[in-house]
Amino acid sequence: MEFTGFLNFWFTDRPLVERIEAFSRLGIQRVGVWSWRMEDMAALSTECKRTGCILDSTFDDQMGSLVDPNENELTLRSWAESLEMAERHGVENLFIFSNQIERASGQSRTRRLSRYVTEAEQYANLLEQTEKILKLVEQTKVKVIAEVLNTFYIQGDILVRDHDLVADWVRRMNHPQFKMVFDFFHQQLTGGNLAYKMEACWGLYDTIHAADVPGRVEPGTGEINFPNLWEKLRSLGFDGYVGMEFRPSRSEAETFKHVKTIFK
Repeated sequence: MEFTGFLNFWFTDRPLVERIEAFSRLGIQRVGVWSWRMEDMAALSTECKRTGCILDSTFDDQMGSLVDPNENELTLRSWAESLEMAERHGVENLFIFSNQIERASGQSRTRRLSRYVTEAEQYANLLEQTEKILKLVEQTKVKVIAEVLNTFYIQGDILVRDHDLVADWVRRMNHPQFKMVFDFFHQQLTGGNLAYKMEACWGLYDTIHAADVPGRVEPGTGEINFPNLWEKLRSLGFDGYVGMEFRPSRSEAETFKHVKTIFK
């Protein structure tokens, strides 16, 4: 088991590139970053090499909507660009979502689709586009990770908003470079049933994202019983990555010490 830290959430008192060394000093060697088009990926890659860290993951905030037939050209083009970036800078994983997320008046929401496109048509388009994207992925060493998004913080009609559907998506693709992440934060806000869903999706993920509800802070500060869930994961045989995609409520060193007591 290995921890992954997220640059956008931790050590926010310093420039993004300097946060890599701060993670390294805590013993965290894998780091993720949001929205690669917004960041200097070359600088982050260089700093990772200097400190012995790994650029674990990122995503494209301009990838378009896989569910919208009108954006098929955009999604394929953006994925070709993301894969080229990942190969160039050593990013191991790219996250994929069903819908394009945008910001309006400080609120995250999904891009509007035509009301004449049914959910069945959206899902069919998503599957077809994913097959095409995976043809591009096969030419790289990059792994694509499908992620659920909650409908509590993100307004609008998100298609893949539950782990049942993201599991179906991954099963249908049946591709070695296509997995899902089990995200406790998103699932708790959208549907709950964490232990059941975690077991039902077993074998489809080797990464979990751990953040508590409410507030997206560290495990053990909210309503999710992380010790019980971790015991369940261990009984299933989990030995993958724990993504700490949350905002620490105390110092980063104290937070990491606390998290390690939960994920023993």
